[in-house]
Amino acid sequence: MVAWREAGITYVRYSQIAAQVTRQCTKKVAETAEKGRKYSREPTLKIAVWQNGKPIETKQEQGNK
Repeated sequence: MVAWREAGITYVRYSQIAAQVTRQCTKKVAETAEKGRKYSREPTLKIAVWQNGKPIETKQEQGNK
């Protein structure tokens, strides 16, 4: 017998609980990622000029929102 039947709930209720837990976990991961950001959400473009397999010039530009 499957676990959700042994717990005495329907498959629909089991699916609802699983979806709710998944949303909560995803939200916590997103919040943790936001706290760990060092920079703003502006797009960044890095340009590197390579010569003989080594970067000789690197330029970084911040985009505008």
